[in-house]
Order: sequence, then structure tokens, then C-alpha cells
Amino acid sequence: MLRALWRCRPGLALSPAPGPGLGPGLGPCWGPRLVPARGRKKRHDLPAKSKASRLKVPPLVDPEELVVITERYRQHRLVLGALRAEFRAEVLQKKREALLTQEDSARLLQEHQRLMAWNEEENARQRARREERLRKEEEEERRQKLKAAETQARKREAFLKEREKEVVRLQEEAKTFITLENLDARIEECLDNPRNYNFAVDKEGRIVKRTMLS
Repeated sequence: MLRALWRCRPGLALSPAPGPGLGPGLGPCWGPRLVPARGRKKRHDLPAKSKASRLKVPPLVDPEELVVITERYRQHRLVLGALRAEFRAEVLQKKREALLTQEDSARLLQEHQRLMAWNEEENARQRARREERLRKEEEEERRQKLKAAETQARKREAFLKEREKEVVRLQEEAKTFITLENLDARIEECLDNPRNYNFAVDKEGRIVKRTMLS
């Protein structure tokens, strides 16, 4: 085998005589048609001496393990069969759907256009209703604000009138106030007209007992 590999090695080798297609003093070169051969045995050749007495015996198989492996292979085949059937049914369903889609494409397009037109009409109607509702809400809000402003104005006017009445009353009461100018006159008036405040009243406010001034 080493001699055969030496003859088939790449490169140049010496040759005793030139042959057809060879250079002078050169051996065969490496090429794609020159495949190295190791000298395989033929089918009718005798076995090697070291393997003449060898008997091929299959390995022992555990019966329990064989039962488990057989069951697992059966389940594996069932699962694969179910998956193939499922995939086959899915592919057929897709083909049928594609065929129906192609057949009903015109009808579906008309239905889609009709639904889109109805959708546009419904959107326009809802838009009009929404705008009307917003307009009514704005009017109601404006009316509420105007009413609140009128109520506030009436309250302010009533408050001013009440304050004016109080000012007038205070001005009238101020005429009876004791000042430095009328102090002597008021003292003389009190002395000339004494008042007795020593009296008792009942629940109705009537005087029931009065003591005389000393």
C-alpha cells in the first residue's frame, strides 16, 4: 500500500523511460483522473487470517426494553401520522379558501364597497348628532352662565340696597347721639324725665311688678 501511495503522490517522480504524455526522465504527475487506490478486496476473496474464525453474533436484546421501544415507536408513528393528516387537512383547507376567495372576490368587493358607503353615511349621521349635541350643550352652558350672572347681580343689588338702608338708619340714629354740643341738654332732659327700669316681666313680656323711684 505504501508503494502504491508513493506512486500516486503529487509531484514529479523519476521514471526509467519516457512514456506517451510524459516528460523525459519524469514519472506520472498528479491529475484529477488519477485517483489513489488502496487495493480493495473483491467479493470472492477469502477473509483475512485474523478474522477467519470470527462469528458475527447480534447483540442481545432485553425483552422488556424491546417492548418499551416498540411501544414508543408505535406512538411515534401515530403522532407523525396525526401531524401529517393535520397538515394535509390544513393545506387542503387553505386551497379551498383560496379557491373560494378567487370565486367570491367580485362579490366580496361589492359587499365591501356597500359596507364602506354605509359606514361613511353612519359616520356623517353620528357627526351631525354630535355637533347638534355640542351646540345644545354650549347654549345650555351659556344660558346657565347668564342666569348665574343675573342672580349674582340681583344679590349684589339687594346687598347694596340693604347697606343703603342701614346707612340711612344709622344716619337717623346719629341724630340722637350724645355729642359735646348737646351733652348738657341731654343731661337736663334726663333729669326732667326720669325713667324707672326696676320692673319684672312675665313670659309674655308684660310688666307684672314695678318699684317706685325713691
